[in-house]
This record gives sequence, C-alpha cells and structure tokens, in this order.
Amino acid sequence: MHNVVISGTGLYTPANSISNEELVQSFNTYVAQFNADNADAIASGEIQALTESSAAFIEKASGIKSRFVMDKDGILDPQRMAPRLPERSNDEWSVLCQMAIGAAEQALQRAGKTAADIDGVIVACSNLQRAYPAIAIEVQEALGIQGFGFDMNVACSSATFGIQQAANTVQLGQARAILMVNPEVCTGHLNFRDRDSHFIFGDAATAVVIERADTATSKHQFDVVSTKLLTKFSNNIRNNFGFLNRAAEEGIGARDKLFVQEGRKVFKDVCPMVAELIGEHLEENKLNVGDVKRFWLHQANLSMNHLIVRKLLGREATEEEAPVILDTYANTSSAGSVIAFHKYQDDLAAGSLAVLSSFGAGYSIGSVILRKR
Repeated sequence: MHNVVISGTGLYTPANSISNEELVQSFNTYVAQFNADNADAIASGEIQALTESSAAFIEKASGIKSRFVMDKDGILDPQRMAPRLPERSNDEWSVLCQMAIGAAEQALQRAGKTAADIDGVIVACSNLQRAYPAIAIEVQEALGIQGFGFDMNVACSSATFGIQQAANTVQLGQARAILMVNPEVCTGHLNFRDRDSHFIFGDAATAVVIERADTATSKHQFDVVSTKLLTKFSNNIRNNFGFLNRAAEEGIGARDKLFVQEGRKVFKDVCPMVAELIGEHLEENKLNVGDVKRFWLHQANLSMNHLIVRKLLGREATEEEAPVILDTYANTSSAGSVIAFHKYQDDLAAGSLAVLSSFGAGYSIGSVILRKR
C-alpha cells in the first residue's frame, strides 16, 4: 500500500467569453421574435408568452457574471442559440481530447512529470461526445502515455469520483501515477432558449496528476488523506439524450434531451446532504471542521456554496476559505471544483487541511480531504 499525493493540476480555458449582458441580448431578441410570431396563439391562450431575462436576474439567481465557451457566435445567434462545433475527421483529435491535452500538459508540468511517468488516463466528465473509442484512450495516444485509459461519468461529481478511482489504483500499486482529466463542453447540452437555465453553464477542462508520494518531486503536493462518495437517485437533474433516442422518434428534440432541472428542489435536497457528508468524512478521520483552511466546492450556484459552508462552520465563510470562480467561469460541471483548487492552492502553508467537494446529478456527492505538503 502506497501513500498517494496530488502533485499537479492543470486548466484549459477557452478563448471566448460571454457576459451576462451579451447572453441576455441574444435571449431577449429570441423572446421578442417568438412572441411576435405567435401573437395570435398567445392572445387566444393557446401558447404562453415568453418572458425576457436580465443580467441582474442572472447574477442574483446564480452569482454568475460571465462564462467561457468553445464557440461564441453560435450561442449568441438568436436563430441558432447553440454552439457551432464542426465535426472533425477521425484523423483529427476530438474537441474533448484537444481540451484535455491543454489541461493535462499544464498538470504534468506542475507535477514535474512526463508521459513516461504516467501509467493510466481517466477522462471523467458529464458529457462524452461519443460512445467509443474512449476519449481517455485518445488522450493517452495524443500524449504518448503507455498503459491504460477509460472514461467515466458521474455528472458534476465526476472529478472527485475520478480522484478516488485514481488514488485507489496508485495506492494498490497498480500504477505509479494516473492522469485524471475533466473536459467539459457544458454549452453543448444547455438549452439557451430556457430562461431559467440558459445562463448556467460554461466550458473548460481540468487535469490532476495523482501519484505515489515516494516518487513525487513537485512543489505543489497535497496528501490525499481520504475520499468519500455518496449517490442517491433523483430525477431533479436530468438529461435524456442518448443513442436510444433514434428508436423513439416521438422524443427527438424534446426538452429533456438537453439539460433540465428542478432548481429549487435541488437546492433544498443537495445542500444539507453535502454538508452532512463532508462533516461525517472529517469526523471519521478524526479531523475538526474548524481546522479546514480551504473548501474547494463545486461551482454551480453561489448561494448553495454559501449555505453548505455555513452549515459546516456555523458562520459565513470568507472568500479565502471558500474561493469562488463561477462568477467568471459559470458552472463547468466536474471541472468547477478543480478550477477553484487549481487557482487557489499556492498560498496555503505546509500542513494546511483542505476539502475538495463536488455534487450534482444523480444525486452524486464526492469529498476529498487533502493536506498541503
């Protein structure tokens, strides 16, 4: 049995960003056209008129001010309102692979490792662009890594579940080091015509190197003290898009083939579950929540994060204790907590205790206790 550390993290950020104001202008143009085109049906009560959005509403509801995206023009086109990502030939790296490489190269550099030091690749994300071959095997090929690779999906919790899988593999001696990557094109499954959710997601990719402690040489090491996972079935966050859609033509293009959620129910259900899991996890390891210097939480909604940490600490958390990145990145699904980890770790003193936690569809919750070396 080997001690395990996270020795490097990486982040790929798309070149394009969309502000709330830009998104609202596109959405409201669509709303005005829809209401005009359906004026008679709206007047007769057959169709309900759509309501405009506002930048102030978005920020108040979520804490989001902008988001990075893989394609800006397609999303902001009121006639399209979806990213335009042309298909690539099978001889080109896929979009997810390209994003993963960007994050992975940075993680390897921070870890002081090369492809020759890595024995496996895990791609853990909420939406895979194809069924097979695995994106992880493609990333493995692109980086020149020998060994194995596989994909996994636990929605927004994919990164923490991936870290546990990687840590267990290294701990058991089945690999010297694992590269775990989270390429997320969340805008691809977002309904930009839905006022309640059109602002939620952005795109990004993160990467983490997990390796044996006795081989680690980087200046960015965190001991993986413990991991804890929980799932509980719920339909309150769902996406029914899949290969069986073609077998049921009546459902093609329906609203549930993109991201749908019951936001208020999710808030009510998930916040206490996350706080309870983290609290239990710390207690099981005989650690005091008051000694945790940083919480890198899933970046879905600012009010959710505030409530979770308030339940744990019994008070409001400072920005240093629970850093926020969703104001500029929005919800990037599994990548969100790792973005916070990547951007807000270097200032921690040696010996500092921290928690990386994600939560989302499933429901799924992951907690990773880390200690700065």
